Amino acid sequence: MHDVIPPCCPAPQNITCKFTGRCLLYGCANKVSGWDSEGEAMSSGEQVWQMPSPVPVKGAAQSKWYALQTRARHEKVVSERLREQGLTTFLPLIAEVHRWSDRRMKVELPLFSCYVFVRMVPENEERLRVYRVNGVFGIVGVRGEGIPIPDEQIQAVRTLISEQLPWSFHPFLKIGQRVRIRGGSMDGVEGVLVARNGDRTLVISIDAIQRSLAVRIEGYDVEAV
Repeated sequence: MHDVIPPCCPAPQNITCKFTGRCLLYGCANKVSGWDSEGEAMSSGEQVWQMPSPVPVKGAAQSKWYALQTRARHEKVVSERLREQGLTTFLPLIAEVHRWSDRRMKVELPLFSCYVFVRMVPENEERLRVYRVNGVFGIVGVRGEGIPIPDEQIQAVRTLISEQLPWSFHPFLKIGQRVRIRGGSMDGVEGVLVARNGDRTLVISIDAIQRSLAVRIEGYDVEAV
């Protein structure tokens, strides 16, 4: 008696086990009901399929912005070393004029002292690369796991610096109406609307490091978020 292979099995006849009726390549089988007079397996005609277990596919984690706490006056060095390793960083700088008795010099200083922002996936080897950089104390967050920073908060600070708008530091706020600016050079920037000295002021915050900036928005249209 010849072995019976299910019609959809692509395996050739010669790789099917003559005793079990099982396809040695794909694992499909006929249920054996007994043995014939010549000692060969007899099929009952009922097909039993054994499909391989699916391999779970782990979705690729997306990179997000995180804040790194650095050693004092090491922000620029840390940012440069991270970029050399292929990571995207953001180090907002502000220009200040320092005066000495014999000269004046314009210098660029970090907007947020002892902090550098980096875009990465903290669960993979990028985390190890970050910690190997001299001057990095750690990722800002609970137990060093890191608190993701929304893209909107990073973009708001980018816009504020690039447009050279007048601003000032502001106490970090958590409570208040959140609004979005419509139109103009600050279109799309979000923050908390507050009243300051009779003027409308937008407070832009980076929650992870608890830092806020305030900018006047008189003349801008705003909408609630």
